[in-house]
Parts: sequence; structure tokens; C-alpha cells
Amino acid sequence: MAKLTDRITVNPQQCGGRPCIRGMRIRVIDVLDLLASGMSREEILADYPELEPEDIEASLRFARDRIDHPIVAA
Repeated sequence: MAKLTDRITVNPQQCGGRPCIRGMRIRVIDVLDLLASGMSREEILADYPELEPEDIEASLRFARDRIDHPIVAA
């Protein structure tokens, strides 16, 4: 079984090299912005029928993995 983050693709020729969902022109940041604006997963899936529930989960996990590092105090 593939990892959820395998759903995230990065192509320098697409969306300025920003992380996207399964090679589509829907960026991870777009999904995160929709969630942050208060949209439910169900609303996002209704507005973007090409997305799958696992894409939303993969976006969240991708973001979590990117920020999971210690902050060193100066």
C-alpha cells in the first residue's frame, strides 16, 4: 500500500515547483487554505470532485512533516 504522502508530487514545470496533489494543478497549499478558511472536508470534496479524501489527509501529513523540526533558541 502506498504512503499517503506519495499522493503529493513536485514538478518544477508545474505550479512553480510547488507541491501538488497527484500531478494535478491543485497545490497542497490550496487544500490547506481551504481547511484554514473553515471549509469542511466534505465541502472541499464537493467543490473539487477530482480530489479524494486521501488527498486531504496527504496534504495535512505533508505539511506536518515539513514543520516537524525543533526550533533552536538564539
